[in-house]
Formats: sequence, C-alpha cells, structure tokens
Amino acid sequence: MHNLDTDTGHTPVSVLGLGLMGQALAAAFLGQGHPTTVWNRSHTKAEPLTAQGAQLAWAVRDAVTASPLVVICVSDYDIVRDILEPVSRDLVGRTLVNLTSGTSHAARETAKWAVDQGAAYLDGAIMAVPPAIGTPNATILYSGPTTAFDQHRQTLSSLGGPVYVGTDHGLPSLFDAAALSLVWSTLNGFLHGAALLCKAGIPATAFARFAKTGIETVADWVPGYAQQIDDGMYPATDSTVNTNLAGMKHLLHESHAADINAELPQLLATLAERAVTKGHGNNSYAAIIEQLRHPSP
Repeated sequence: MHNLDTDTGHTPVSVLGLGLMGQALAAAFLGQGHPTTVWNRSHTKAEPLTAQGAQLAWAVRDAVTASPLVVICVSDYDIVRDILEPVSRDLVGRTLVNLTSGTSHAARETAKWAVDQGAAYLDGAIMAVPPAIGTPNATILYSGPTTAFDQHRQTLSSLGGPVYVGTDHGLPSLFDAAALSLVWSTLNGFLHGAALLCKAGIPATAFARFAKTGIETVADWVPGYAQQIDDGMYPATDSTVNTNLAGMKHLLHESHAADINAELPQLLATLAERAVTKGHGNNSYAAIIEQLRHPSP
C-alpha cells in the first residue's frame, strides 16, 4: 500500500461523513494538496468538494480502499460501526482516524473493534467549530499508538494543531467532555446573570462587556487553582469558600426576589455548604472540587 501520491507527494486521505464538520475536514485536506476521496450517504453534500477537486466515492468500500488514511466524522459511534462493519476486511493495514463525538467508553470499544480488523486506530476530539478547521485556531486531540500518530502527524496538521494525549483511546472524549462542562457552565452563568438584569430592565448587551471581563479574570485564576488541585492543598490566596458562600446566598436571594429560576445559584450554594461542612470553609474556592470528585448524594 502506498502512503504518498506520486504526483503530489502528499498522503491520500478518505473522509467519510460530510456534515458541516466533515465538509470542513475534507476541504482542509484538499487545501493542503492531499488527494482526497469523500463519501456520504447523501451524495449531494459532496458537490462543493468535488468542485474543489475531491473524488466522490459512490460506495464506502471505494472510499476506504482509496487511501491509506481514512478519517470518519459522523453523528455517533454506532453509526461509525454501521458504516464500517460491512467493509471491515478493507481496513487491514490502514489507519482509521475517528473524529466522531462520543463517550470514552465508546471510543475504547471502537478502538478494540478496529484493531481486531487489522487497522491502526486513532481516536480524536475536535476542539473547534467547522469554520476554524484548517487554521491555527483549530486544535484536535488524538490518542492511540504513537507510531500511527507520528506517521500521519503532518497530514493531520492540515486540519489544525494536532495534540497527542496518549495511548488511551478514551482520553480525547474525556478532554472534550471536560471542556464542554466548562463551556456550558460559563454560558449558563452568563445567561442567569442576564436573566437577573433583564428583570431590572437592563439589556443583555449591557451586561456582555462586564461578563467578558469577569470571564477573563476567572481564566487568570485557572492555572493557580489547577496547581492547588494537583497538589491536594487549597491555600486561600484570594478568597475563602466561606466568603464565596456568602455571595452565593446574596445571589440566591436576588434570584428569588426577581422571580427568576434559582436552580443554578442554589446548586452553587449547596456545593459550597457541603465543602464548609467538610472543613474547607477557610480554604480557596478550588477546594470545592472535593465535592465534585464523588457521586451526587
């Protein structure tokens, strides 16, 4: 099996799944000169890519056998298996890169299946939106055998900055879940604050400037808190859990007074109260992680 196209000197790539992200992936490979074969159940989604020089595969087998590097990005891991199981014999000797979002358990199960078919398997998590693919703003996490990652690192760099996180195939999904927890928690905090102010006639756009400053301030705290978490010690260099709990109770009061949903501030206060009960009242806010390390009561 050849790894380089003799005309372009670039590794041929096949991209399976042409949703918004799949189209962006294929376009990025094309943009870097890689002979790119594309497949999708709905062939019309391939038209913008074939106009750019991609080769349309009418069948999954044709796509898989066209390239030594096969990238799949679909809705979930069950669909990955549905697509690839009928052509499993054609995966022998190829590298399969799965950029589908899912759970760490599904990633590990899919890795085992792919290796059993004779493929080298890399699992990945895309930490970017489709328009960022192919730019320095896109980061994609990969895990699996180092030999497969090193062999295709340059090709995968076409998509953005490739970051190798280890041999455990479940790690990209875990990083993705952790990042989403941060995103949703931050956005929910902004939305709750906007709801509170809107009740007082303040538009969300007026809050946005202050919210951005607050988010940037919190971002500056993260490295220090991360070190405290790794050290298992939580010295209060800025404010204590007790101080934060007092503020949470004020937020809870304001939420009830404004007659808006108070579930978020109630959750925050509940976690802080548990931390205080466990003796962390005079520690830094990072100590609340001890309440998050265990299942909910």
